[in-house]
Amino acid sequence: MPKGRIVSNISNMYEVEIDNKIYKCNARGKLKKEEMSPTVGDIVETAIVDNTKKEATIEAILQRNNYLKRPKISNITQLMLVCSSKMPKIDLLMLDKQLAFAEFLHIKPIIILNKIDLEKAEEIEKNYTNIGYTVIKTIANKAEGLEELEKYLKNNVSVFAGNSGVGKSTLINNIFKSNITEEGNISKKNKKGKNTTTYTKLYKIEENSYIADTPGFSTFDIFEIEKENLYKYFKEFTQYEKECEFVGCTHIKEQNCGIRKAYENKKISETRYNNYVKIYNDLKEREEQKW
Repeated sequence: MPKGRIVSNISNMYEVEIDNKIYKCNARGKLKKEEMSPTVGDIVETAIVDNTKKEATIEAILQRNNYLKRPKISNITQLMLVCSSKMPKIDLLMLDKQLAFAEFLHIKPIIILNKIDLEKAEEIEKNYTNIGYTVIKTIANKAEGLEELEKYLKNNVSVFAGNSGVGKSTLINNIFKSNITEEGNISKKNKKGKNTTTYTKLYKIEENSYIADTPGFSTFDIFEIEKENLYKYFKEFTQYEKECEFVGCTHIKEQNCGIRKAYENKKISETRYNNYVKIYNDLKEREEQKW
């Protein structure tokens, strides 16, 4: 059976790339009865129905390397976390949630600082490169930083994530030199992005290189992570965990906590530690609500 990659899904009509051609596909009824339904990014086995009309059916879904529930997408290799350092104001709590989730999924994250306020951008870049993350600075509407960004897109399936209005669509349009995605607009009243992308779609740059534009992450959450394990996904924390006195330390209130001592000695940034505490408490509250 010919294999292909699902590049879009609108109302359960799938576009599948098979041998560099796009086929319109329906999924076999048996797949709908199974727990794993087809999603963008899946590698699938197909049966060609009509080669002239480019029609086929999806017969089976091959094993996924990873899967995001929101937005629904699979088999990605990079999360491109686009942040605006001017307007809308950068949300470092959101960024730290996204970074923790990327660590949880074992997906490489890359931070893109767009609309650069030089002083603020340099401070953020220093903080996150010291942790070990790649940071790229861009000005999307001037195509600045694009060449550096494109280096990281080769031979990857990259998801562009971030709230609407931060410049995701502009960056993607500049990469393709075409207006392939709708442009988000910033509300002057509340300075928050208005969401324009309503579904996930993979765009092919070249062989084995794809990028995805996704719905805004205004409702992004990481409740798949257990609160006790959250510190593991703040990767600069883990080296200090061995210095904690108590097993099961939350790294928030306990005495003789190695992570807290590292924070107090400025080995962990105040913003990162405070965001860890906020996310931990959110996860704890969510767990308590289950009962």
